[in-house]
Amino acid sequence: FVEKDAFFFMNTGSPHHVEFVEEIEKYPVFENGKKIRYSLQYAEGGTNVNFAQRIDDAFFVRTYERGVENETLSCGTGVTAVGIAAATMGYNSPVKIKTLGGNLEIHFEKDEKSLFKNIYLVGPGEKVFEGIWEV
Repeated sequence: FVEKDAFFFMNTGSPHHVEFVEEIEKYPVFENGKKIRYSLQYAEGGTNVNFAQRIDDAFFVRTYERGVENETLSCGTGVTAVGIAAATMGYNSPVKIKTLGGNLEIHFEKDEKSLFKNIYLVGPGEKVFEGIWEV
């Protein structure tokens, strides 16, 4: 499906390394994500790291997020990067995405030069926290 050791890198609002792997449920996201995030290749500012696997009609995505320095339940710019990476391999819009945090879709248009436009992340939204910050 994808050449061994192949990966994609793109900036979808923040930098993302996208790698397609096998056995995503057991994959060592924290360990491998941290190694890639701090590798010399991304030394200047680091990168977010997304691991994905095609399962049925969707891509299951797990993300090591810089700043958090751990795996997160979902990452909007990360799943968007996975959707675009999948599109460069021939998958059409919408690309279905599953994360630990829920199910999403990446919608896009691609022009004759294979440039992407009108990219949308589609999924449910819900309020999970409310607070007051006193300064």
